[in-house]
Amino acid sequence: MTHTLLAAEGALPAAGVAQSAWLLLALPLFGAAVLLLGGKATNKWGHLLGCATVILAFVYGLTLFLSTTSLKAADRIQELHLFSWIPVDSLSIDFGLRLDPLSLTFVLLITGVGSLIHVYSIGYMSHDTDRRKFFAYLNLFVAAMLLLVLGNGFVTLYFGWEGVGLASYLLIAFWQHKPAAATAAKKAFLMNRVGDVGLAVAIFLMWANLGTTQYTEVFAKIGTLDGGTVLAISLLLLLGACGKSGQFPLQAWLPDAMEGPTPVSALIHAATMVTAGVYLIARSNPIYDLTADGRLVVTIIGTVTLLIGCVIGCAYDDIKKVLAYSTVSQIGYMILGVGLGPVGYALGITHLLTHGFFKAGLFLGAGSVMHGMNDEVDMRQYGGLAKKMPITFATFGLGYLALIGFPFLSGFYSKDAIIEAAFGQEGWRGWVFGGAAMLGVALTAFYMTRLMLMTFFGEQRWKNLKSSDGRDYHPHESPAVMTVPMIILAVGSVFAGFLLTNGNFLANWLEPSLGELKEAGHPPLPAAAMTALSLGLMVVGVGLAWLFVGRKPVPVTKPERVSWVVRAARADLYGNKLNETLFAKPGEALTKGLVIADDKAVDGTVTGIAGALAFLSSRLRRTQTGFVRSYALTMLGGSVLVVAALLMVRFS
Repeated sequence: MTHTLLAAEGALPAAGVAQSAWLLLALPLFGAAVLLLGGKATNKWGHLLGCATVILAFVYGLTLFLSTTSLKAADRIQELHLFSWIPVDSLSIDFGLRLDPLSLTFVLLITGVGSLIHVYSIGYMSHDTDRRKFFAYLNLFVAAMLLLVLGNGFVTLYFGWEGVGLASYLLIAFWQHKPAAATAAKKAFLMNRVGDVGLAVAIFLMWANLGTTQYTEVFAKIGTLDGGTVLAISLLLLLGACGKSGQFPLQAWLPDAMEGPTPVSALIHAATMVTAGVYLIARSNPIYDLTADGRLVVTIIGTVTLLIGCVIGCAYDDIKKVLAYSTVSQIGYMILGVGLGPVGYALGITHLLTHGFFKAGLFLGAGSVMHGMNDEVDMRQYGGLAKKMPITFATFGLGYLALIGFPFLSGFYSKDAIIEAAFGQEGWRGWVFGGAAMLGVALTAFYMTRLMLMTFFGEQRWKNLKSSDGRDYHPHESPAVMTVPMIILAVGSVFAGFLLTNGNFLANWLEPSLGELKEAGHPPLPAAAMTALSLGLMVVGVGLAWLFVGRKPVPVTKPERVSWVVRAARADLYGNKLNETLFAKPGEALTKGLVIADDKAVDGTVTGIAGALAFLSSRLRRTQTGFVRSYALTMLGGSVLVVAALLMVRFS
């Protein structure tokens, strides 16, 4: 593509170090290919190769990022054309990479946090006989996610989108000998297909109405479409985002994905898959800027989801599922942010980045606890682990404080900005969205404090218990290969929010991709008062957790009688029941009906015709006697009938 054409479309051809951007994809793909095709010969060093490829990708990505910061804002959008991918008649789709502030930000998150998770996995998976294969799948996952965020068009994004779906299926089902893991992988795969259909139809509409699917061309022409078409495209893109990011009504797969190894949970929930939906909406900002109704639906979905995640997270005793629903809730905050349009695009991405640090640290911390507790996930079996696992406790504690919005930690800066922007919406929207986001602060503080108290404080309940396989518990600190990545993520949990928001650094950096960050209307309270209210609600949540959990013994078994609210929360607010009632059972009934129709109607008709012919043949066969006199008599009878018929016709 020529320099003039790219410049006219708002992008320059890649130059300098950016011309080698294909290495970002090639490195993890190379690692995946070697580990999958090399077989058992790579068992001894395969994990090292898997780590090296992602670390090298991070180093190159950081170099590319630093080289871009010296450019003017208008020159920070570059495209690297690799080859003509789908040239069919008037359909021409190039396979290329879009290197702009938004994609490079995600590159650093994916490869940076991904590298730490890879290193952590060396220790976590050290005794797994299929560790080589695990690292191959991790490499494949990272490569697919990088393609998703670097692709220069919606079709290229869709290719990476499906690659992420495939890799997540392989990783969630990695321990497929466990029925729960195999079921969870199928559930994730199928529920994501629902969202993927929405994204695919949106791409079809772009092609049918605009004649292109490349970002630069779509964004330049989208204003020529009528409002109804733009709204339809925005809602279909949102459906795709709901699938990948676990948003209502497609959130049910995400907590079940905890059946995979804990590093998978950290990778999916913190740095890659669940952030894809937020990226899609932020990337499509020129489309959402044209439809206020589309943005309103996005904010509604984000608000509903953040409350669902908070409520359910309060009721679970499984440490990984509490963190999973925390992710559902925090992604809801991000979706709410980007749904606010120019006021919130950069705010949603800011929270996405800070969340990447503290949530990855929390999941790795949960894995460290499990590593020292015979893979036990039930927090009722924990207690008093702070003394046994001091590094895990310290790093997990910093992630906890960042998540609940403790002053001057990462979440304090990123989440409060979204809440303030939500309150700044006009009329009822500000009160509804802002109020829900504020309520989420108290609920988040409650369920996370409950987790901390049940896990690290109080009585050491594990002393008098045995794990599910009959072994005694001997909690111990994890090896350095696991704790060092946790420490690095804890540092990010503390400082990332300030660094990203100081002087609106991230918002200014993302301006060429997302547009200028606008002020958040007129909130009903001054910013200082809203911050004080948020901190007050956080304290209320912490206090209620101490009241219900901290000041009395934790039962080691589930209480037989609980309130209807707790029952509903433990049943995932009946989300699975709803999907089963509305879709699964009608689908089963339809399938059974089609089977019956096939058996009775289609097969029955074919069988009936065959049976009739067989019956007639058996009867006709009896006329074949082999006696000439019988045949002569039959011919005579036939001749008489023919002559009689002719005479009747003649004289009638």
